[in-house]
Formats: sequence, C-alpha cells, structure tokens
Amino acid sequence: MGRSLQDLVGFLSEIHASHVELYLHQQGLDTTTPAGRAMFQMMGVFAEFERAMIVERVRSGMARARESGTKSGKAIGRPSTPEGVRAAIKQAHAAGGVSLRRLAKQFGLAHETVRRILCGGD
Repeated sequence: MGRSLQDLVGFLSEIHASHVELYLHQQGLDTTTPAGRAMFQMMGVFAEFERAMIVERVRSGMARARESGTKSGKAIGRPSTPEGVRAAIKQAHAAGGVSLRRLAKQFGLAHETVRRILCGGD
C-alpha cells in the first residue's frame, strides 16, 4: 500500500479523514481499533525495512560485479546497440521517407532507441 512508513501513515490519515476505516479480512486487521492501527503501522515498518535491505543487497552486488573480472569490471545494464546497426539506422533515416517506428520494427528495436540513435543520445 505504501513504499515507506510515512506513505502508509499518510494513506491511513487520508482514509480516516474521509471517515473510512480499513478492514483487511484475510489478515484480520481492523484500523478502527488502536491495536489494528498499531499492527498496520508495524507491518509498514517491516515492509520498509525489507525494501531497504533489498536495495542495499542489489547495490552491493552491482558494485561487486563492477569490481570483478577484468580491470574495467563487468558492464552493468543493457548492451549498447552495435555500431553497424546504428550506422544502418542513420543511413536509412538519411535516405528519407521512413518513420521512426518503421525503422524500429525493421531493426528489431524500440522506437525510443531509434530516436536516441538519431538524436545522438545513444
């Protein structure tokens, strides 16, 4: 429901301001009671903690991957479009009459990738 405890508390405040109470049947959680509100907030705290731990593990794994292998490390992210394909896209576009979407379909790329190549962003 929320990405952080602050979001969760804000959400709960908004629905209470609208005179709406939250009852989660499967979890047995009822925000009309103090115990229900406390449990709802504790679940939010643990969800936020879990999310922070996942982010930390991903960042440390990416840093470790960059440092391992060759001197320059491993590449993170999608591979760049091969230079031959980029040149062919530019040549086809220079010939004229071909839309970005048609070029994208022809070369098997997303139209945003083709746009970036033609605008010099990729």
